[in-house]
Amino acid sequence: MTDTRSTAKAEVPDTPAGRSRRPRGRPLLYTSYTQDMALLDTRAKKIWTGLLVLLALSLSVVLADRSLEVLAGAYVLAIGAIGLNIVTGYAGQVSLGHAFFVAIGAYTAAAVSGPRGGEHLGLGLAEIWIWLPAAGLVAALFGVLVAPLATRLRGLYLAVVTLGLVFLGEHVFKEWDHLTGGPGVGREAAVPQLFGLPLDQDGFATKEQQLYVLMLVLLIVFAVAARNLARSRIGRAFSAIRDRDIAAAVIGVPLTRYKVLAFGISSFYAGCAGGLFYSISGYVEPGSFSLLLSVQFIAMVLIGGVATVSGAIAGALFISLLQPITRSLPELLPIVSADTTVTPNVFQVETVLYGLLIILFLVFEPRGLFGIWIRVRTYWKSWPFSY
Repeated sequence: MTDTRSTAKAEVPDTPAGRSRRPRGRPLLYTSYTQDMALLDTRAKKIWTGLLVLLALSLSVVLADRSLEVLAGAYVLAIGAIGLNIVTGYAGQVSLGHAFFVAIGAYTAAAVSGPRGGEHLGLGLAEIWIWLPAAGLVAALFGVLVAPLATRLRGLYLAVVTLGLVFLGEHVFKEWDHLTGGPGVGREAAVPQLFGLPLDQDGFATKEQQLYVLMLVLLIVFAVAARNLARSRIGRAFSAIRDRDIAAAVIGVPLTRYKVLAFGISSFYAGCAGGLFYSISGYVEPGSFSLLLSVQFIAMVLIGGVATVSGAIAGALFISLLQPITRSLPELLPIVSADTTVTPNVFQVETVLYGLLIILFLVFEPRGLFGIWIRVRTYWKSWPFSY
């Protein structure tokens, strides 16, 4: 009697060509933890991610300079939103003081890259690979100093404490003229210079094109780092603390260590975003770091999708592209003024609009734009079946 199994092995040799002719089975069935924990675990994700990156790069030669500047700012805000998502979405620590850490990063970057002996504090180190990590590390240091409060407080109490950082920072930055230039005056932001090549001037490409590509590359780097962090042991510890910190402590998760780490990483992202965002416009002013900025970041996370990196990016793009529309309201509605001393003004309308959007998404789609995308993807996967 012939052994059919040995015959089948003999018919399909163990070569690359032979292995390619073997039946592959179910392509989405994972057979190892490595496949399940992969960054891009399906071929479709790899293809679509590559196409999105190519599309984003191609926009640098298609769109006008003004549009590229808006998108570059959106990419930087996405970095800050990812940072807030780490501490709030993944670790479950409510923070309303993100604008404070953004300000720390912005002024650190400006001071490190600013000229020595000038009107304002400066060290004369204009290379971006120097002042960008410095901005993130100084902001992370302040985040670590604030983090012990997170071990004693949670929920609404922690939110109120972090909210107080915004008002404390506003007062300090308005009074410290040598660093910030003072309210209404401001100072020059960090100079984007890479290996002696200034990126804030027209060269082989326009200023806006250079900054756009730089911010896109940095966004990809920060997003991949955050995604890898989320699927690591640290990310699993964050999720355990978010879901139930008492249970996490019972199973051996050191709460203090991981809460401090979450605030430190989140503040690092915020500091880097602060240094980059104001380098696009070249000007930073103390009044920019108000409660409205913290509300914007909260809206980005909640509208985009909590505890998802792609959701934070989508929320940042949504809010950033919505802002030019709201800023044009005085031309469309005479009742809305562009003057901040008049009520209602465009900034008040923005605050109300952000709050309204947060409420609507929390009520009708708690998972945000990411949840809408999941619904659409699931529908087309199961089409034409309804179950």
